[in-house]
Amino acid sequence: MPEEGKVGAEVCAHLEASGQDFTSFPTKPIKLGDLDVERALPVRRRRLVGPWCFLDRFGPLSFADGKPMDVAPHPHIGLQTVTWLLDGEIAHDDSLGCESIARPGGVNVMTAGHGIAHTEQTPPKNSSRLNGVQLWAALPDADRHCDAHFEAILEVPRTETRGGLIQVFAGSAAGLTSPARYYSGIIGADLTVHPGEVLDLDLDPTHEHALLPLSGDCELEGRAIASHQLHYLGIHRNSLALSSRAGGRMILIGGPPFPETILMWWNFVARTPREIAEARTDWESHRRFGDVRAYESPRIPAPELVKFAQPNPLS
Repeated sequence: MPEEGKVGAEVCAHLEASGQDFTSFPTKPIKLGDLDVERALPVRRRRLVGPWCFLDRFGPLSFADGKPMDVAPHPHIGLQTVTWLLDGEIAHDDSLGCESIARPGGVNVMTAGHGIAHTEQTPPKNSSRLNGVQLWAALPDADRHCDAHFEAILEVPRTETRGGLIQVFAGSAAGLTSPARYYSGIIGADLTVHPGEVLDLDLDPTHEHALLPLSGDCELEGRAIASHQLHYLGIHRNSLALSSRAGGRMILIGGPPFPETILMWWNFVARTPREIAEARTDWESHRRFGDVRAYESPRIPAPELVKFAQPNPLS
């Protein structure tokens, strides 16, 4: 077991910010295998937005053959993974025996709790397209050792107004609540602004929020919501008014500022280096996490503890 602190983990804590202005943080381009990914969380100077501690953007891409998404079995603790697709399909298999194919309009939510292993890959029958996001939500201390479970929601709540379309895949917004179980006050929504219109949305002023553009153009308070950036909106906002000339689409995430400091290393969200080291040992020793029997290739080995370990794509 390493000495306390001898783990190349990333410390993530809430940073105070408020007001009606917003701050933009460039996403980080990452090459993970053959897949190009933009990492929006965590980035320098912004580690958390509510309980959200991780946000990857992948696609849009088209392919003629092969499997652009092929993540071998790997473990998780202390978090929920949320997979939201704009286009294409992703097959999920886990150590509980759960199987699901995520498609646009639905959401896959996996609660790791004390420990789970899973895979995500492009299924044999596919549309030859891939476009979406994956997020992690840190579990509060009271819930992070719960039993693992998985939910596949075929269609999330949605509402359309003159200004645009709102789809809620996590928590509550616009009078809609996602049927998936979450353990913190949270919001995850896909917002589409119609051309030449304004999309209005009420916000909880006790929550912090951020926007990640997906496509098209959009403005907030006369400022362009530039692509390839996470736009942090802070707290104390009662509403949001997004306008677009030609039409735009983006992800809105948020929640109450997370009251706990977490450690992120590889695919683990923990509180201490010892917890991370124990989870790594259990994974390497084939304990705790179980096997993903639906996947025939070998599991992913854990990195060395002292090295900073990037999460897997769509992990």
